[in-house]
Parts: sequence; C-alpha cells; structure tokens
Amino acid sequence: MSPAPSDAVNAAAASGADASKPWTAGTLRYDRRGLARLFGWLLWGDFAWNLTDRAIRPLGQLMLRQFGASDFVVGLLVGSIPSAIGFVLSPVVSVWSDRHRGPRGRRIPFLLIPTPLVALAMVGLAYSPACGRWLDAALGGWSPGEAPCRLLAFGFFWTAFELAQTTAQSVIGALINDVVPRPVIGRFFGLFRAVSLAAAIVFNLFLIGHAETHYRGIFLGLAVVFGLGFSAMCLFVKEGEYPPPPPRTRGRGAAGALAPIFRYFRECFAHPFYRWVFIAMTLAAVQGAPISSFNVFYAKSLGLSMTDYGRLLVVTYVISFFLSLPLGWLADRVHPLRAGLVILAAQTVMTLLGAWGIRDAASFGVYFVANGVIAGAYYTVTASLAQRLFPASRFAQFASAGGLPAGLAFMAVPPAMGLFLDLTGNDYRWTFVASGLLLTLASAALLVVERKFRALGGPAGYTPPE
Repeated sequence: MSPAPSDAVNAAAASGADASKPWTAGTLRYDRRGLARLFGWLLWGDFAWNLTDRAIRPLGQLMLRQFGASDFVVGLLVGSIPSAIGFVLSPVVSVWSDRHRGPRGRRIPFLLIPTPLVALAMVGLAYSPACGRWLDAALGGWSPGEAPCRLLAFGFFWTAFELAQTTAQSVIGALINDVVPRPVIGRFFGLFRAVSLAAAIVFNLFLIGHAETHYRGIFLGLAVVFGLGFSAMCLFVKEGEYPPPPPRTRGRGAAGALAPIFRYFRECFAHPFYRWVFIAMTLAAVQGAPISSFNVFYAKSLGLSMTDYGRLLVVTYVISFFLSLPLGWLADRVHPLRAGLVILAAQTVMTLLGAWGIRDAASFGVYFVANGVIAGAYYTVTASLAQRLFPASRFAQFASAGGLPAGLAFMAVPPAMGLFLDLTGNDYRWTFVASGLLLTLASAALLVVERKFRALGGPAGYTPPE
C-alpha cells in the first residue's frame, strides 16, 4: 500500500506544491513521509471497509432469494431499512462528533467503537439460516414456518450491521476532511476510489462465484478483515487539535428539548444554495438504486452465472481503477462541479440507451460495464465535492443533513422499484428506465448548483455561506 500514497505525494509536489514546506490540515503538519503514512493507514482502512461494503449487499441479495423473498422484500431490507437507520442515526452521530473533544479526537471514537459490532453482526449473518431453524423449532406451533424465521434472523443481524456501520459511516468523510491537506484531497480521493475498486475486484474475481454455496465462510472472512483492518486505521491515524465548540444554551420544557433539532435544520437548510446542493447530491446518489438493487437478478434472468456476472464487474472495476488517479488529479485541477456535470450527462445518455439496447446476456454485459465505468467516474471526480462546499467547522453536520433527503429517497426507491417489478412480471429493463429518469433530474439540479456556486465566488473565491 505504501508506494501508492508516496506516488500521490510526489504528484502533489509536481503539480505545484512546494516540497520544501510541510502540508498542513488544521494543526497537523506532514512532510512527505508523514503524508505517505497517513494515506497508507487511511487507505488500508478503506480497503477493509470497501471489501465489506462491496460484498455485503450481493451476498444479502442472494441469501434473501434463497429464503424465498420477493423483490419487494429485497428492496425493503437492502434499501429501505439501511436508509431509515441512516435518516435517524446519522444526524445525531454527526452533530455529536462535531462537538466532541477527547484524547483520541472528535472522529476516531465514533469509528473505533462500532468496528467490533460490525464484525459480530457479520458473524450473525453467516449463521442466520441456523438461527432461523433454531427459532422455528423454539416457537413450535407458534412458528410462522422455517423460511419466515430465517428471514427474521437475517433481518435482525442485517439491522444490527446497519446500525453499527451507519455510526461509522456518518463520520469517516469528516475524518478525511480533518486530517488530509486540502491541496491533495482530490488525489487522495482518487486513491480512495482505486482502493475501493481493488476491494471490489478481489470480491468479484475470487468470491462472488462461490457466494450462493459458501456465504458462511465469506461472511466470517469479511468479519476478520474488517475488524482488524479498520481497527488498525483507527489506532494509527492521529487527529489534530480543535478549538472548543461554541456554547449552546438550552431552554426549558418541550421547546428547550426540541431546540437542537430546530437549530440543526435551520443551520443546514436555511440557505437556498445548500438546499440545491442536497437535492443534486440526493438525485445523483439514488439514481443508481433501481439498477444496483436488482442487477444480480437481471443478470440471472438473462442466463448469466454468478461467475460471469463477477467477471463483468471485474472488467468494470479494472477500467475504473486505471481512471481513478487521473480523475483525482482532474478534481484538483478542475472543480468537481464542472467535471461532474459532463460525466453525469454522459451517464444519463448511456443508461437510457441501455433500457432499450439490452436484449440478451451479451448486450447486458456491454451496457452494464459502460454504465458502471461512467458512474464510477462521476463518483470519483465528485468525491471531494462535499469537502469543498460545506463549512469545515460543522462538516459532519452538513454531510449528515445531505444524507437526510438521500435517506428518504433510498427508503422509497428500492421497494417501489421492487413492487413495480413484481407487478410487471419482473422485467428488469425497467430498472434502467427508472435510473435514466433520475439521472436526468440529477443533471438539471447539478447545473443549478454550478450556477449558484459561480455566483458565490466560484473556484477562486467561494466561501461556504453561513
């Protein structure tokens, strides 16, 4: 891992950074070696995180199908429940983290404590069929049947996993914002994306073909990798010093209890610029949900094996891997808003073409790979967008506020798509139609954001509105 961060640091120097001066992030100061160590530990934690994140949903989809779950139930468990948890939990954790001051910083405790809980939840998922059989036997005549009991056990451990993971996910971007120097943050996110893709390649090249028959071993292996890898990142990445949070007064009675909630929404949603940012980010995030929630089933309906499906993903991720560093450099040279607009428009066209162009397994492979590469390019080039637009002192708060409308959208879109598919004979071409329509709306909203951003000073003079 260490050569890649060093390359990123060298690239930063070559593009105009003064190698004789240290890079700074708040009170933190890094020379080349220190910056390489920082990148190395962050990227190692990112690998552990993304190997889990890339694997957990395909594994969950396949297990749910083995349990006899409908597309609606799959959309509910894979899409709505995680989004509902994030909608409630993320704002609380984010504001708490922004105001926390402790010996390990304001972010690390919220990453380190949930890590073993995520690992234990994956162990539970590995044994959820056995737990379902035990529950069925324990309930006896009161049991709804073995299959519903397996679903109940799976749902319990899935919810526990999402609770713990959401806690950490609420602040990981804020940790990066606090410790990574701004002049190289675009290239860092390029590396971040490359590591994420490497994790996806590992899973889809070596594991997904065995997911239906060896899910227990895969879940247990992921639990070990995540538990050790993410813990190591938390222990070796150091935060700097922060000024004390501003004091907050609280009134009495019901009004006093509700005051923090009102303050949260007032601070985050009062300015129209942020409202448009949240709308654009929500649409850009949720546009892939109709496809990603059911792409495994689409592939299988066309006769693709999970091994062949995994190979398509590997091709997608290998192409995206080699694009990650150039796109990260582009984000530092050209503002992510401008680059993101062009890429999002291209993805819109490609997705709508796929809705009518997919007829068999071969055409599915072409459009699936093309759509995945363009979508990945957008996520890479805009990965640092929030860090460039939100106030640094309340970054986690604003990032969580952006997640609220996205959470509502993810609660609604996957089960709605699943219900539509159940009612229309499971014609999965409609997933591309739905994503194409959402992409059209996302492109329009991002164009509004770009115009308002220029009015606020643009790349050279922008200051986050307060």
